[in-house]
Amino acid sequence: MTRSNEPARAPQGSPPARSLGVAAVDPVPFCREGLSAIVHRTPGLHWAGHAGNPHAALQLAEQVHPDVLLLDSGLDPNGHLAKLLVSGDPELLVVLLVREVHRTAAFLQTATLAGVHGALPRTAEARRLVEAIRRVHLDRRYVDPALAPLVTQQRQSPRPGEPVVATRRPRMPLSRREFQVLQLVAEGLENAAIAKILYLSVETVRTHVKSILRKLSARDRTHAVTIAFRGGILITQPEDSPERGTPGQTPFPPSGSAERHAR
Repeated sequence: MTRSNEPARAPQGSPPARSLGVAAVDPVPFCREGLSAIVHRTPGLHWAGHAGNPHAALQLAEQVHPDVLLLDSGLDPNGHLAKLLVSGDPELLVVLLVREVHRTAAFLQTATLAGVHGALPRTAEARRLVEAIRRVHLDRRYVDPALAPLVTQQRQSPRPGEPVVATRRPRMPLSRREFQVLQLVAEGLENAAIAKILYLSVETVRTHVKSILRKLSARDRTHAVTIAFRGGILITQPEDSPERGTPGQTPFPPSGSAERHAR
């Protein structure tokens, strides 16, 4: 199936231009609203929805199929979420909004290996964000000038006497669905509640939980969550995240919304 997009305005007599669906994954509501406002006022772009946590991000990608996904680096410090998003949809373009704490050569290299297509500072001006979206769509690769020196630093050979730091490709032992289930287990939800949120049967959730325990060599659910946090598979919420709302609340336009488009 192909992505269907809302047409942008085009000169009379010419075919409608292709409109890019843009979505955001950010834990802060006013940041999401700001990104939405920028997209809404930019010709050729339309807002496809948002998510505030990793498992909702995967639901967003699966159900809405945006063209470009803006991802807060605070929700993916180890590249695991980006890797799952890109592997699940090769057409999806992921643009990382990099927090100050993550502005390092090692972090950008990890993100690149995870499959991220673009990166710019989370504090960048609106025009830089729009440029990043358009450049990523055209070239499938974009690094904001403010981050470019870090990318150059990655490629430079270490000076004599400097240690060589090897950055490995992020390893995610869990499948997309197992990752979502584990996220919800970590929130304290039981199988029935997880099944309702992910639109799965309770038996399917049980199967995923068993697979998670096996892959993480965990004794039980609590042990699996502990192992996942220690190994960086799960992360604590960024410091500026609001308190969690109701687990599983809809993070993107509901079915039938004009902003939602399927493949």
